[in-house]
Amino acid sequence: MNHVANELEKQLHYPLGDLMPEQGKTLEVVPGVKWIRMALPFALNHINLWLLRDEIDGRAGWSVVDCCIHSDVAKAQWAQIFENELEGLPILRVIVTHMHPDHVGLAHWLCERWQVRLWMSATDYTMARIGTEGPTGFGGDSAADFFALHGLNDPDSVAQIKGRGSYYPTLVPAMPQQYRRMMAGDVLTIGGHKWRCISGFGHAPEHISLACEALKVLIGGDMMLPRISTNVSVYDMEPEANSLRHFLDSIDQFKTLDAQTLTLPSHGKPFTGLHARIGQLHDHHRDRLAEVLEACTLKAGSAADMLPVLFKRALDLHQTTFAMGESIAHLHLLMYEGQLTRTLGDDGVYRFSAPKTSVAPTPL
Repeated sequence: MNHVANELEKQLHYPLGDLMPEQGKTLEVVPGVKWIRMALPFALNHINLWLLRDEIDGRAGWSVVDCCIHSDVAKAQWAQIFENELEGLPILRVIVTHMHPDHVGLAHWLCERWQVRLWMSATDYTMARIGTEGPTGFGGDSAADFFALHGLNDPDSVAQIKGRGSYYPTLVPAMPQQYRRMMAGDVLTIGGHKWRCISGFGHAPEHISLACEALKVLIGGDMMLPRISTNVSVYDMEPEANSLRHFLDSIDQFKTLDAQTLTLPSHGKPFTGLHARIGQLHDHHRDRLAEVLEACTLKAGSAADMLPVLFKRALDLHQTTFAMGESIAHLHLLMYEGQLTRTLGDDGVYRFSAPKTSVAPTPL
């Protein structure tokens, strides 16, 4: 696996090498675009945020892209940025690519601190509001029941998932009461340059990436990561989703960008080789789909049964919930394309099966 990963990485180029911004500081990647790297208390231990030199309503300053989770550590890191990296200029707006906590957690705090507007897709803004204000915060009984339906039904896992109802509002305690909507095709003028909004699906409800053809830069958010495959999941709120198909169709939109576009990912290092990376992600999921199809051809299986097929490492419960969502996403794509059928067993668990003569998935 490491050999394969190394070979794939050779197809990409990292213009900054191993150079990364120090904590509380920035690194300019192209004129007017600064890179911030903040720590996260998860297995994925960092997030990249971006400062774009800007002017709004005659005021010079900066637009922020993404925010980090709500935590005292993140606030302290931002305080260092305010003190040392803004060149004496204010934050003018807060842009958020999507509603996951590491991206939107401090949006309310930043908007209130600088008295500025949040810019975000309507779908993700609404979902974030639901997460902060709803009774379960994307967890609890509904999530536990959904994963049990797909085979994760041991009492310990069910109890732990039911106890995670406060997970989202802990990391995203509030959202701004007002926002400016971003939609696919919108063009934002930032720092005298035109940035086009590209919507993406499958990872989040309505993820917005930003592309500047003049600078040959793509702020890819979580839709285009260099080393890891973006989490693509099905969850209880949209239990019949075809998330993986939506994701694969979404990343193909980036093929219209210049092959030498500098991609700024939310995790990992800025890279070129965008077209190669799109191909790698298609190949990765094609291989995983083939493995799932083969397993289900040999024996009908649930999403929980597919975890060791898709993931070769030990998973803690937090990772298992993401893995379950991924497993369901792969099974759903094969089901919707007619290569698997789903049945509900007497034990209340969905299982997927394929005829013995089933063939590998067609190219995606």
